[in-house]
Amino acid sequence: MRPIIEFCTNNMHFGTDEVMDKLEENLDYDVIEYGCLSNCGQCAMMPFAMLNGEILDADSADELYEIILAKIKELEAWDQIDLD
Repeated sequence: MRPIIEFCTNNMHFGTDEVMDKLEENLDYDVIEYGCLSNCGQCAMMPFAMLNGEILDADSADELYEIILAKIKELEAWDQIDLD
């Protein structure tokens, strides 16, 4: 399944715009930017994104990027198990 990664425009001041740009380079991901993801409290406190509907957050944008990639690898591993 293609990962769907969603970002909130209002969270970009944490550097998530750079994370989004990096992820958009991979054509295997669907990267979407919204004006709001309705997580205002979290949005004001830390970098976050949603991966297939699951909220992922971190202390920094770089850490968020690594968390997203790790979660994608985890999902791919589960998909592979389901195929076997």
